[in-house]
Amino acid sequence: MALSFFNTHLALIQAPMAGVQDFRLAAAVSNAGGLGSLPCAMLSKEQLVSELDKLTQATSNPYNLNFFCHTPASYSNVQKQDWHQLLAPYFAEFNIDQAKLTMTASRQPIDADTVALIAPFKPPVVSFHFGLPEPAIVQQIKSWGGKVISTATTVEEAKWLAANGADAVIAQGLEAGGHRGHFLSMDLSLQQPTAVLVEQCVAELNVAVIAAGGIATAEDAKKMQSLGAAMVQVGSAYLLCQEATTSALHRDAILQQPANSTALTTVFSGRAARGIENRVMHELGTMPQQAPAFPFASIALSALRAKSEAQGKSDFSPLWCGQKYIVRENINAAALSALLMTQWD
Repeated sequence: MALSFFNTHLALIQAPMAGVQDFRLAAAVSNAGGLGSLPCAMLSKEQLVSELDKLTQATSNPYNLNFFCHTPASYSNVQKQDWHQLLAPYFAEFNIDQAKLTMTASRQPIDADTVALIAPFKPPVVSFHFGLPEPAIVQQIKSWGGKVISTATTVEEAKWLAANGADAVIAQGLEAGGHRGHFLSMDLSLQQPTAVLVEQCVAELNVAVIAAGGIATAEDAKKMQSLGAAMVQVGSAYLLCQEATTSALHRDAILQQPANSTALTTVFSGRAARGIENRVMHELGTMPQQAPAFPFASIALSALRAKSEAQGKSDFSPLWCGQKYIVRENINAAALSALLMTQWD
């Protein structure tokens, strides 16, 4: 039976995962009856239109476009020098001329020009990370019938989102892979496991709550439904799907990871995100004080990553992955989506 909220047949959202997917994974999940998601925050304007063209040709079912809406931070020469001083041994190891590294990062918040590009497509759902954009953008999306959703990591954030125009709230527990969606406070001690956060949000909100984080099985999804979640959002489980673009190094890290090998780190972007621990996280610590604000840490790390990956190593790669992972090699997105929903009423 179709769900009235997103008009999908499955109570399942495929989490947007920049760097490991394109339109193909989103289309496959949408065609399977879930809500496929396209990560847009790192796409150029030309890439965004191209991916949207391909996505809308590949599926006639509802889909989600995901954007960042962070307030850009400052990045001074002093901050850059402190960060580069910490990374100096690695620059020397890989013969990187740090003077050639720019001050510009690729992750940009949504703006009016971007909304103008997507408006002709009238995307059914637009989701955000790090809060919500300005009210005019929220209202413009709603003007074409689009639903607006965003991520909360605390019940306070969830209440703020509901009060500021979110049609549904994604309750992102600590188990979730990738970037934390926190925006009211950077204090990670305030954040909760998924089950706890979902219960709190369901009790406090009058909009739908979507559970995210640590959902790898049908039993996990069913538990979230029993706590009052209207849907679940799942990302890491799709990393090894046939339609994902996850690199060979990232796939190998997933397959070889020991239990409890993920951690939250600011090394790769300047903002807390969960991934499989690797060399740079072990050597610098997961939260080095010198890491500049999001997204500027990624400039130097991207240069180191490129050099390391050219040698067949993932020592400096962001290996995003959730805390709970079950290996299902060579499964396709449709089969996985159906599997996750087998116990959902």
